[in-house]
Amino acid sequence: MFASTMASECLQLRETLLSYHSLSESEWSIAKKSKDVTVWRRPSQEFSGFLYKAEGTVAETPRRIMDFMIPGPCRMSWDSLMTSLEIVKTLDQGCCVVKYTTAGQLWNIISPREFVDLSYTCQHERGLLSCGVSVAHAELKPGLVRGFNHPCGWFCVPTEDPTLSCLTGFIQTDLRGKLPQTAVDSAMAAGLLRFIHDLRGALRGDTD
Repeated sequence: MFASTMASECLQLRETLLSYHSLSESEWSIAKKSKDVTVWRRPSQEFSGFLYKAEGTVAETPRRIMDFMIPGPCRMSWDSLMTSLEIVKTLDQGCCVVKYTTAGQLWNIISPREFVDLSYTCQHERGLLSCGVSVAHAELKPGLVRGFNHPCGWFCVPTEDPTLSCLTGFIQTDLRGKLPQTAVDSAMAAGLLRFIHDLRGALRGDTD
């Protein structure tokens, strides 16, 4: 029964991310931009915050990029926001429940958070989709606020240039706690830019 429920949850999660991916450009407004990464936002239909979209190219294959992004030791080695990661349960190939903590942000205006997510990775076109959503979990580390990820995910597909892949993320995180909306918006947009920049650096520095 549990496996069947999780399979249904994964299918629904994938369909939700595909619906975000099909939204037209006119439905987004720019939240933050660097030379080669753009972050957009629009009101979330899941909660009172925003759904963010981030996009940039990465000089690697989709499979190699996802190996760095999915839950595991490799992710911990380069993601500067993540301070701990534990795979609570492996459900199937490409599917697990993961518990992780994030560092404080904006001079600790946003204190460290803990999340427990269902993580699911699958094929998408000629690339991959890795998506997640928070699930119920009773245990909470003392001194942490439990955040909640509404359906989130990253699409990674090849481009016409065989040396580049296009990485597109959709993130809608309820950080919870009494936080100024301006602080949340600033942290989310800046964090997505940093995520793609850090990922590129990790891939360039990998010598395995």
